[in-house]
Amino acid sequence: MRDIEHFIGGRSVAGTSGRHGEVFDPNAGRVQARVALADAAELDRAVASAVEGQRAWAQVNPQRRARVLFEFKRLLERDMDALAHLLSSEHGKVLSDARGDLQRGLEVIEFSCGIPHLLKGEYTQGAGPGIDVFSARQPLGVVAGITPFNFPAMIPMWMFGPAIASGNAFILKPSERDPSVPVRLAELMLEAGLPEGVLNVVHGDKDVVEAILAHPLIKAVSFVGSSDIAQQVYARGAAHGKRMQCMGGAKNHGIVLPDADIDHVISDLMGAAYGSAGERCMALPVVVPVGEETAERLRARLVEAIAELRVGTSFDADAHYGPVVSAAHKARIEDYIQMGVDEGAELVVDGRGFQLPGHEDGFFLKPCLFDRVTADMRTYREEIFGPVLQIVRADSFEQAMELPSRHQYGNGVTIFTRNGDAAREFADRVEVGMVGINVPIPVPVAYHGFGGWKRSGFGDLNQYGMDGVRFYTRTKIVTQRWPRGGATERDFNMPMMK
Repeated sequence: MRDIEHFIGGRSVAGTSGRHGEVFDPNAGRVQARVALADAAELDRAVASAVEGQRAWAQVNPQRRARVLFEFKRLLERDMDALAHLLSSEHGKVLSDARGDLQRGLEVIEFSCGIPHLLKGEYTQGAGPGIDVFSARQPLGVVAGITPFNFPAMIPMWMFGPAIASGNAFILKPSERDPSVPVRLAELMLEAGLPEGVLNVVHGDKDVVEAILAHPLIKAVSFVGSSDIAQQVYARGAAHGKRMQCMGGAKNHGIVLPDADIDHVISDLMGAAYGSAGERCMALPVVVPVGEETAERLRARLVEAIAELRVGTSFDADAHYGPVVSAAHKARIEDYIQMGVDEGAELVVDGRGFQLPGHEDGFFLKPCLFDRVTADMRTYREEIFGPVLQIVRADSFEQAMELPSRHQYGNGVTIFTRNGDAAREFADRVEVGMVGINVPIPVPVAYHGFGGWKRSGFGDLNQYGMDGVRFYTRTKIVTQRWPRGGATERDFNMPMMK
């Protein structure tokens, strides 16, 4: 049995709590490793290491910090194939998707390499008689990230890239379901020249999350997970005086207008709805055709395209997607499918009961398609997070736009159309944080920022981009005056810029 240990102070550290979690091989349905689960004492050890490392790291000038990230980028590209294989072996996503996971995280590292420019403040000369005002961005100290299972490389890099570049030390609490890649990323950062203690990886469950939120020396926490947990984490961290950034669930919609290029739509929907077995917060699990003719045409084409999808192991080069992450998650998805049937939706394609020959114990599900789903159904209101696509028919453009605008989640939405006026109006009016126009998964590039509205995001700042830099720094504003000659009289009035 392979043991996955913590990474504290630049080295692997065996757990002392006596508790472990199981790491499965989703393709085979069996345990392949066990991961140490930390307690508060082990977190204290990581925080102490981070405090020590951060003191010196913050004094390194931004250009030299950027050089460490440049070297990390080189090392990650060197090891891309090995990292993708390791990621797929624990998560279940196919290798091409695993490489995409790594690449999208690496793009934020590339953005963070520009930290000398990103940290520059503002300066006003002559704000008053002999008075200048300037600002500077300074690191917070020790910060933490709590990341989900579905992107074990990308989301940690979204967090620790700008945090470390800004001069902070970082404590990463990755998902205990697929923890090996986060540890390997920390090892590569050390190899790239990052001082010991600046990036620590502490595995755990709810106990260590609670300890992170309460720890007095952790100044900020970034979290990605389900909305209910995100809201709780946000409230608890804020109650302890921490800066919080918590991203929750999603129910992203794809609006299909009658003039849309149907071939384009079908191609995009296959990847956006079923890629990575639907285990993406930016997946597209709801498609909203406008008009009955559009709906019937779309449904017929979807059934044809779904029949051509290949489900296979993570290492099958011909597979479109692999298994889901665990048996419990597979059972949860199947429960939602049955719930949809019980609610009265039409199950057009049923992917339950599938067993992959030679991998009968793996956590596989074939694609599912529902039609005639309505907004009052629980399966529509909640996030399924599996290879399930729902058709919600709309009579008009206005009705179609109301669906994502009124939904509890507001992460992403896409409109498929050739009509520029309709697309522009939709993008302006829809109440969702990230909008795509003929783009099925509108995840912004690294120099913008990622963040949803409503119950998809708790906090004021988005992830990565300039919001990431703002989140991990605090602004100090200095007003200075160098008097000419000695003071001649005392002034008890409020200073004013005369």
